[in-house]
Amino acid sequence: MPTPTRRAFLVGGLTALTLTTGTGAWALDRFVIDHVEIADASAYEASQGSDGAELDTSQAVLTDDGWSADGTTLTVREVSTGSGSQTVTYFVADLVLSDATVLRSAFAGDSFGTNIVDETSDIAEQNGAIFAINGDYYGFRETGIVIRNGVAYRDAGAREGLAFYRDGHVELYDETATDAATLVDAGVWNTLSFGPALVADGQVLSGIDEVEVDTNVGNHSIQGDQPRTAVGVVDDNHLLLVVVDGRSSGYSAGATMTELATLMQGLGAVTAYNIDGGGSSTMVFDGELVNQPSNGGERGTSDILYVKG
Repeated sequence: MPTPTRRAFLVGGLTALTLTTGTGAWALDRFVIDHVEIADASAYEASQGSDGAELDTSQAVLTDDGWSADGTTLTVREVSTGSGSQTVTYFVADLVLSDATVLRSAFAGDSFGTNIVDETSDIAEQNGAIFAINGDYYGFRETGIVIRNGVAYRDAGAREGLAFYRDGHVELYDETATDAATLVDAGVWNTLSFGPALVADGQVLSGIDEVEVDTNVGNHSIQGDQPRTAVGVVDDNHLLLVVVDGRSSGYSAGATMTELATLMQGLGAVTAYNIDGGGSSTMVFDGELVNQPSNGGERGTSDILYVKG
């Protein structure tokens, strides 16, 4: 998953590779070069009649660890467990929504396509977000069902996804057993396509440490102790958005998938779902980066989930 700062280096290296093999040209086109399918996603959503709840933020209350406005409340806290090389540090955003559509998605550059990236904090700022986490990095792959803010952008079911409905409930679902139009008609507001599912009906799922999300170049597996981002569901309109830092001995070792699932269950999630992690795992609150990404700074991603401030 190339970052903006590495893009020039990767382009140079892959361009040289094209001199000797057609594989290099394919890799350059597939993983580096921007492919914009919809250049102004906000305008496109407006043209499709998509609309969400508008918060009245005139009476918004901001504190060191939280924010509230018009019935939506958010608290953010840091937790550290273990010691020495086994220390794990993670951040929990407890979000209670006045309306499910208050939680929105935004694309890097306000454009839908592949290899279009920007830092979570920048996408958040561009969209006036009080809070944001990285999304599922939809732009690294060409599969999955992508519905954002009530509008279908991609219909290529491939894996288990997570669907946020306008009525506030959230469901795990099989992308290959439905289609984007059916989901939109049923009231789906946003989808995430990554995985695996971590918790279902309050139980930690088995076999999740062996799951492979993608089998293409650059992302064969997500096993082992890693930085993580996960979404948990406590109840309708009550979400837990969690970022686990990792790859930093003495500060945070990261978590395996089962450890992440156990953490989410312990926080009260009856449903939980893993999304893009590693260097992408980021949480932003009130214009500040909350966690410590494993790259030493933010890595570009293709999308965020956010609450407008």
